Amino acid sequence: MNNMNQNNGMQKRMLIMTVVVFVFFLAYEFLVLKPQKEAKAEAAKQEQTQKATPSVDGMAQTDVSGNAIDMSKSVEALSSKAIATTDIVTVIKTARNIIEIDKLGRVAQVTLTEEKYKDEDGKQIKLFEANQLRPLEVRFADTSINNIAFKASTIADKKSIDATSSNQVLVLTQNLGDTVLTKKLTFYPNGHYDLTASTTNGKKFFITNGFRPNVLADMYADHGLYIKKNDGTMELTVDGDLDKSVNFTGIKFVSNFDRYYATVAYNFERSLAVSLLPDADSNPQAFIHGNDNITFSGYMGPKNFKDLKALNPELTDVIEYGWFTFIAKPMFLLLQFIQSYVGNWGWTIVILTVLIKLVLYPLSYKGMVSMNKLKELAPKMKEIQTKYKDDKQKQSMHMMELYKKHGANPMGGCLPLVLQIPVFFAIYRVLLNAIELKGAEFIFWIEDLAEMDPYFVLPILMGASMYLQQRITPNTMQDEMQKKIFQMLPVVFTFFFLWFPAGLTLYWFINNVFTISQQFYINKLFDKKRAAKK
Repeated sequence: MNNMNQNNGMQKRMLIMTVVVFVFFLAYEFLVLKPQKEAKAEAAKQEQTQKATPSVDGMAQTDVSGNAIDMSKSVEALSSKAIATTDIVTVIKTARNIIEIDKLGRVAQVTLTEEKYKDEDGKQIKLFEANQLRPLEVRFADTSINNIAFKASTIADKKSIDATSSNQVLVLTQNLGDTVLTKKLTFYPNGHYDLTASTTNGKKFFITNGFRPNVLADMYADHGLYIKKNDGTMELTVDGDLDKSVNFTGIKFVSNFDRYYATVAYNFERSLAVSLLPDADSNPQAFIHGNDNITFSGYMGPKNFKDLKALNPELTDVIEYGWFTFIAKPMFLLLQFIQSYVGNWGWTIVILTVLIKLVLYPLSYKGMVSMNKLKELAPKMKEIQTKYKDDKQKQSMHMMELYKKHGANPMGGCLPLVLQIPVFFAIYRVLLNAIELKGAEFIFWIEDLAEMDPYFVLPILMGASMYLQQRITPNTMQDEMQKKIFQMLPVVFTFFFLWFPAGLTLYWFINNVFTISQQFYINKLFDKKRAAKK
């Protein structure tokens, strides 16, 4: 039998795997996502002074019915000139945003007016860059009409609208020769809209919810497109992953999103048909099949859970938590529940961390007890290894007898840690994606839990607590290389956490503090047992 060697080997592999997973996870955030943020910021500056290139140069993409969606007008559609101030035909002010409509009947810009939505320069956040596909842009199946549509100006029945306290209606009309395109929009104080778009002569068209918001100040997590189908399943397309057109029918909503914001088109009464077309960078662009008449609602703004739920509970699915959504979403609801009583998101994170530690305590307790038992048995294990170094079968047999006699489990210290990984990833995504933390103060110097600690106090405290945790945790590793790797972890983690959101660093620090207290308690129990035996 080689059970002992297999168990020890498995334990080592799982410990190493755990370290690799965490370090890779953190390295990905720092070495991949952060440089992407900086690169995109630089690219955005360059695009402000250059004319945009076509998303699909001179080509037509085909929808599910075989109708061509003409992409040949992408230059005009995306050029910065197309949304110049002089081309704005209507400005709508709601209680939460300012929406500008350009001469092609598109949403040229959305400015968030609530105080907490500010960029790195302290200015109110604008959702869209100059050179990107705009919400409510229309493409026609008839190429000749499509050509006219990018030249003919839209006429608005009102130049300015005040929808801060009541619903207001806007009618946009675009004369395309024998065909007239009409968009009737109802704007609401909460910033969302209802749309009915129609054409005369039965001319088929496609209408887009627009490319995702591109708020550089919040460029930290995944970006892409999210679709919810009638059967309740979700379809995610990450930016850069769409290499060909894809068609969907039976759609409840389509949402292009970045970390905190989204442009959403939805209809929960009558399903939508949508074609996804890749741009030059393989990013998804959604075009909704309008036929000659379509009705849907739209939302352009923060992925705030309460705001989305108020529009429709199903819209909360716009918030994407990754692989562990089934854990993350209930966790966020608990976080929100606690905050409704506490009133401070920082203390809410502290309380949630304590609750998670209490729930996982049985697992942690077993792991800690197992590690202490293995530490006590270390001398006897070494004796067996030395005595039977030339007979692996007997060595394994005596090791198993030793474990059985003392109730020790060589895997007991590692498994609880591995089982807690999904919980960590879930809380990570919650704290990273929850816009509710944006601008949320904690105490003293922490003025925004969604941003890094400006003085690096929390990362250093986290690293120090991790070091202390290592010092009081029984170490049964015999391999010197493994010991050195684990001794370096506090330094490595501190380095990565320097740039992490303060809310996430706070969670990890409090988690470490309670782990230390639990380990200290277990160590004291074993010290008393040893003293009693003596």
